[in-house]
Amino acid sequence: MQQTFMKTKPILPLVLSMSLPMVLSMMVASLYNIVDSYYVAKISEDAMTALSLVFPVQNLINAVTIGFAIGANAVISYLLGAQENSRADAAATQSILFNGIHGIILTVGCIGIMPFFLGLFTNDELVIDMGVRYSRIAFSFSIFVAVSMSLEKIFQAAGKMLMTMICMMSGCVINIILDPVLIFGWGPFPQMGIEGAALATGIGQTISLLIYIICYFAGNFPVHIRLRRDTFDLSLTRKMYSVGIPATLNLALPSLLISCLNIILSAYSQVYVLVLGVYYKLQTFLYLPANGIVQGMRPIIGYNFGAREHARVRKIYRTGLLLSACIMALGTILCWAIPEQLIGLFSSSAETIAVGSTALRIISIGFIVSSVSVISCGALEGLGMGGPSLAISLLRYTLLIIPAAFILSRFLQANGVWHAFWLTEVITAIIAAILYRRQLSAHLTPAEK
Repeated sequence: MQQTFMKTKPILPLVLSMSLPMVLSMMVASLYNIVDSYYVAKISEDAMTALSLVFPVQNLINAVTIGFAIGANAVISYLLGAQENSRADAAATQSILFNGIHGIILTVGCIGIMPFFLGLFTNDELVIDMGVRYSRIAFSFSIFVAVSMSLEKIFQAAGKMLMTMICMMSGCVINIILDPVLIFGWGPFPQMGIEGAALATGIGQTISLLIYIICYFAGNFPVHIRLRRDTFDLSLTRKMYSVGIPATLNLALPSLLISCLNIILSAYSQVYVLVLGVYYKLQTFLYLPANGIVQGMRPIIGYNFGAREHARVRKIYRTGLLLSACIMALGTILCWAIPEQLIGLFSSSAETIAVGSTALRIISIGFIVSSVSVISCGALEGLGMGGPSLAISLLRYTLLIIPAAFILSRFLQANGVWHAFWLTEVITAIIAAILYRRQLSAHLTPAEK
């Protein structure tokens, strides 16, 4: 099957056709995050705090499994563009096998460290107990998450965005339905509390994986997953990890950031820790749909780069940037218009709502400009340039924001942490735009320039 539509279809319709299914999927995933946290908050504010503290480790699991799958996605897209279909098959097979191993290792390691990890941020035994109970169940499904992520990126590399949307949305919808049923014990189901939320998440992820497998075997799929003598091509393995490791670090850095900010904020009040956790749930409504743009753009940009269609690569980047900026503009308006209602979804405390509303208004100043960094990272990953993409994320999530949050908090208390967000986004956007242009230019011949 020739994926020539990726280099012949007009840019805007192409990007929209590839991205919209992923944007819709990401919006449903965002809704799952919100609904999951909403019902956990109904258990108690301690339960919501426990979920916030578990989030960095849960994000680490997603980062490792998604990051490696992104590396495979970049390699497969490039090979399809270069018409090397047999090697694309080998890369897809390696992705499934290696990510499954990642999932097993993460299950054992992350469950083991949770009591110690939670104790770093709180002395509340109830919060620690809830966090451990949640993580033991949620993390046990890591292997299903890992294989599902590999299949997701393989489908995307082949341009099968509608299939990807169906698989992703199915798991999220199942999760949303099961959350109140298992948490509160509706009908014949027992009341499981926070463990019910974890089990609902795991069942949703497993259903999503099963549907991926069914779609793979049911359709005439252009990439074949099969073990052959040439499957374990070490050059492909190195290339997948060379993109996958930076992509993993890109996705894992928010975990480090949240943990560091929790340490800074906990010195003022546990309320600020809760507000940070709520913010990271709410911001998924923006950054996950923006990530949907990136997911739709990544295989197109990789395919056209492999086919030496560099003019189209530049147009794809600009189109993705415009679409992402529109999403971020909508988020900025909401955070300024109804911040109290947004925070009120997770807490009825007047203090928490007041603190959270201030945080949303300040942080949202940097939403629109952050589109430059988000799209530049995704484009560089699609081009197989994992190192520069990692450099941008390091600036956003560690090198700039953590020192800025620490310094500004000395003068503005907890509000200094919120101001560090938008200040970091402005500086990083400038550097990201320059870095992307230089990296792309370095891979052009004099005639192409």
